[in-house]
Amino acid sequence: MSTVDKVPAAEFETLLKSENLLVVDFTATWCGPCRVVAPLMEQLSQEFQDSIKVIKIDVDKDKPLAKKYEVKTIPAVLYFKNGELVETIKGVSPYQEFANAVKAHI
Repeated sequence: MSTVDKVPAAEFETLLKSENLLVVDFTATWCGPCRVVAPLMEQLSQEFQDSIKVIKIDVDKDKPLAKKYEVKTIPAVLYFKNGELVETIKGVSPYQEFANAVKAHI
């Protein structure tokens, strides 16, 4: 069962107000590298399930949101704390890089 939800822009705005760290994976169905990052996001969500929320945003369905956060390449994983963007990781990276970013901001 997936622990990472795909959410529309309206729900994203609500989640952004959460006190927990919000990890947002900007992705697209046609993106090969995004498929490499997807299981890493699942692992991240499970490992830090008590302190973070991991979601996916489809850049094709929510172009204004991608534009707002200047997502020009995917995959792009953005970390938000208290509604503020605190870190961005672009492209495919090792799991440990994603995990270290979580540890730095929780």
